[in-house]
Amino acid sequence: MAQQLISRFTTKSAFAKALWLSLALHVFLLVGLLAGDFSSTSKLKPTPIKQSGEPIKAVVIDKATFERAVNKIKKQKTDQLDAEKKRLNSVEKRATDAKKRRAREEARIKKLEKQRKIKEQEKIKADNAAKSSNAKAAKAEKIRKQKEQEKKVAEKAAATARSKRLKEEADTQKAEKLRLEKIADRKRKEIAAKEQAIQDSMLAQQMANEMASRNQARQQQVMTEVERYGALITQSINQRMIKDRSTMDGKSCKLDITLAPSGFVIAVKVGQGNKVVCDAAKIAVGKAGNLPVSKDPEVFKEMKNLSVTVIPEF
Repeated sequence: MAQQLISRFTTKSAFAKALWLSLALHVFLLVGLLAGDFSSTSKLKPTPIKQSGEPIKAVVIDKATFERAVNKIKKQKTDQLDAEKKRLNSVEKRATDAKKRRAREEARIKKLEKQRKIKEQEKIKADNAAKSSNAKAAKAEKIRKQKEQEKKVAEKAAATARSKRLKEEADTQKAEKLRLEKIADRKRKEIAAKEQAIQDSMLAQQMANEMASRNQARQQQVMTEVERYGALITQSINQRMIKDRSTMDGKSCKLDITLAPSGFVIAVKVGQGNKVVCDAAKIAVGKAGNLPVSKDPEVFKEMKNLSVTVIPEF
């Protein structure tokens, strides 16, 4: 019994370690994937590309979804471990109770066997007494028959007890076989769960990569649109400027323009550049009234505070 308890304890410890190791590995993989995706996304620099087709809608990676997945896996592993501990404790208790019952039954069988032997000795003595005394023959025969009957009763009781003990042993063996089958089935399910977790992790990584690629493409598209509208605004200012080649040729001016969604100029600030060009450019902005802006909210968000460099064209 001590060896069985040690074996079960060792099995439970190994199982617990395996479960926690599996949980730690899954958490490490998911956190690593999440950190890798965000870091790779933050380092990408947008490069202008030509506009083609309809705008691609941005898809945002939900970090909370990954955290919930990690917590769910952790809870499942903890629940499985608790359930297995309770089940093993129940099996051990039933085995202990069965052993105690067998011990009591064996003691009762030994007692009955002892009584049977005593009755048998008494019968032998009675037989001898019957042979030595004819006067007591009838009484001895009666006693003999009585002892014979008692012997049969004792033998029947012993046989019943043995049959009961054998049945209990068979039931115990059957329960142990069922326990081992359940352990094997649980291990198969654990392997299947690990394989599914790996597939889920690979799918999550693939989806994250696709979303990052889409976000990058969308950002590049937005910045291309910002550059295009910046060029249109610069062209609009150039068309409305009063120019003097002698004072402006080869000169430039940087303007910081704040725009409303309608294209209305909320504010214009003169930056670095030639004063003559800057004054003429600022006046041209005022003449324009409304400047060309994108109807796409994401593009407008990037261009509502726009810096343009005006170079007079002659």
